[in-house]
Amino acid sequence: MSTLHIYNSKTRTKEEFKPINPPYVGLYVCGPTVYSYVHLGNVRSFITFDVVYRYLKHLGYKVRYVRNITDVGHLVDDQDAGEDKIAKKARLEKKDPMEVVQYYANDFHKVMDTFNALSPSIEPTATGHLIEQIQMIERIIKNGFAYEVNGSVYFDTIKYQEEKGNYGELSGRVIEELIENTRALDGQDEKKNSVDFALWKKADPSHIMRWPSPWSVGFPGWHLECSVMSTKYLGETFDIHGGGMDLKFPHHECEIAQSVAADGKAPVNYWMHGNMLTVNGQKMSKSLGNSFSPYELISGDHELLEKGFSPMTIRFFMLQTHYASTLDFSNEALMGAEKGFRRMVNAYKALQEIQPKKDACTLEKNWKDKCADAMNDDFNTPMVIAHLFDAVKVINSAADGKTELSADEIIYFQELFADYLVDVLGINPELEGASAGGDDTLDKVIATLIEMRQEARANKDFATSDAIRDRLLAAGVLLKDGKEGTSWEKTN
Repeated sequence: MSTLHIYNSKTRTKEEFKPINPPYVGLYVCGPTVYSYVHLGNVRSFITFDVVYRYLKHLGYKVRYVRNITDVGHLVDDQDAGEDKIAKKARLEKKDPMEVVQYYANDFHKVMDTFNALSPSIEPTATGHLIEQIQMIERIIKNGFAYEVNGSVYFDTIKYQEEKGNYGELSGRVIEELIENTRALDGQDEKKNSVDFALWKKADPSHIMRWPSPWSVGFPGWHLECSVMSTKYLGETFDIHGGGMDLKFPHHECEIAQSVAADGKAPVNYWMHGNMLTVNGQKMSKSLGNSFSPYELISGDHELLEKGFSPMTIRFFMLQTHYASTLDFSNEALMGAEKGFRRMVNAYKALQEIQPKKDACTLEKNWKDKCADAMNDDFNTPMVIAHLFDAVKVINSAADGKTELSADEIIYFQELFADYLVDVLGINPELEGASAGGDDTLDKVIATLIEMRQEARANKDFATSDAIRDRLLAAGVLLKDGKEGTSWEKTN
């Protein structure tokens, strides 16, 4: 079997994964700024790294997964001037900022549970690590890479670049071009250079969220918290740092600079970035009217959606595209994913019912190796799903009575689905109900109709038997007669 290779955004190549201290692995992922409901792009990113976490555990690694909560310091437009996003929402809703934080953090956790994402090992908050952030700023100042002006502290990007020469290595940005393209902002005149960024900002009298520091009563910069919390819990240099592609610059670039300036070490060995979402080929945005929340996607309550889709169908849909590729949402794509997912779940269900018909194994059982090779190739979930569909063909053939499986072969397929569909991809058919998107009541109703149809056939009442079959088909339920009895699946 192959070894795990990860595409490293920093080196722009796939590299064999070699943990710093095996079997232990440190994984840090930038979490949400909890001032609003989590958007679909965030959900995709967190599902991506949930799969990374799951697969590392599947390989036997002892993973410490740290995902932060940003509850201060993230200013509007991701700049160094203006209002804090959480404070702004608190003002608009006439609430305390920590009330806003708690509400949207709770909702974020609810969404993650809905999509069957595992909880991280540690979920630290920015406000819970203010002392450590102040201490890192002090180390950066001591090392000559930051300066204080009027109670605010800024990172000296030009001096850092002159001495370390690696600012822009992650994003590919050229510092001279950044200087030319930086637009004037409030407070910019305090900085030595336009590309310098805030480590600590003095709070003006209207700023709600403020704390004492050696420089002023103020608040930390947005980039600082991740440098502090990742290295506090994972070490000055750790294995994997993940996030969305939109965070590569400036957030992750600044993280590297801060850590090197404070402690003299590059903080991360493997940088991973997920790609963006589009809708019908266009960038998802509120201004275009094509942005929808996870709840709208589930309920179907949006003008661009014909219907709602179950959380496991949505997760399945997202993992059909590689995390580093753009994922395009459309009704057609979601409907296609739902149809494919039903086939997968029906095969999963059939595995529990197929009776072994022969003693010896005749199949070449290599699906597990193929799935492992796909995951080892930079977490290639679309290829894993393709291999599972190849297995579905064999299972369906046995369920229809066209071929036979031994007891060992049935166990093999059960293990394959348990390992890769449920444990690694995190797509649990049991969360859908046995009907892949329906509920137990629907299962019982259809089971009753199948029983009535069988009684009609036994009494040679073929008109009633055919009527039950045809009316179910018209309602979107296909009955399939096989040697093991009658099964069913949705057609729409």
